[in-house]
Amino acid sequence: MVFWEGYASDEAMGTFAPIVVYWLYAGFYQVLPPLDNYRLHTRKEEEERNLVPLLSVVKGVLLQQLVQATVAHGLFLVMCCAHAMERLAPSMILLTASSYQLLATVTSQASSSGVTFQPSLPVQILQIAIAMLVMDTWQYFVHRYMHQNKFLYRHIHSQHHRLVVPYAIGALYNHPLEGLLLDTFGGAISFLVSGMTARTAVIFFCFAVIKTVDDHCGLWLPGNIFHLFFQNNTAYHDIHHQLQGTKYNYSQPFFPIWDKLLGTHMPYRLVKRAEGGFEARVVKD
Repeated sequence: MVFWEGYASDEAMGTFAPIVVYWLYAGFYQVLPPLDNYRLHTRKEEEERNLVPLLSVVKGVLLQQLVQATVAHGLFLVMCCAHAMERLAPSMILLTASSYQLLATVTSQASSSGVTFQPSLPVQILQIAIAMLVMDTWQYFVHRYMHQNKFLYRHIHSQHHRLVVPYAIGALYNHPLEGLLLDTFGGAISFLVSGMTARTAVIFFCFAVIKTVDDHCGLWLPGNIFHLFFQNNTAYHDIHHQLQGTKYNYSQPFFPIWDKLLGTHMPYRLVKRAEGGFEARVVKD
């Protein structure tokens, strides 16, 4: 039983909940006071170094989310039809026309009443873990290739790096093609490989969105659980957005596994700035 049952389908929630969560969580960071003692960059740096205004960032994110919602809706629709046919196929051989009509009626009623067949909690946790690893793998290699291929970087991925000083609302500010390849396809592949249901996908995609927004928030707040449990965090990704780190720290959004395995991990340390706040400073050999 979930709070949206009876009000919206799992497929609708899987499509639109991550978008709502994005704007709620990113908006929370946007309305916070300056918090100069916790910023990784000063407000002056954010104003001077970023190459795109906030309004353009908002428009870019909305465009990506429109594409994302369209693909997600189509994917959920196809999967829903496939699961329905899979359940019906073994029985269709034995059913008469009248009994098939009865089964179709019952199936339709169950669907309209929001009945969802969920695996056990341990299975769902395993599916989410698999989806995290699949998403990390997909995004690492696509992201890294977009840096290594000069054409792709110049014409596509450089749009995201126009935010030299990242902030929360800009987490999904990408070229539309990058948004499709990196985030939308990455999410779809994670969903399909893990075998999770649409209901489990709501949890996974909302968590992934929150993690991505947090990685771009530009703040090192005390007690942030993402900083406690993930090495791939706000400071880790901030290194990637700086000039000396653009060829490192590609991993996102969860674990730095591939960076460490393939030699693209850039170690850093957090130091306090005299004027307040922190700096993620590269540790050189």
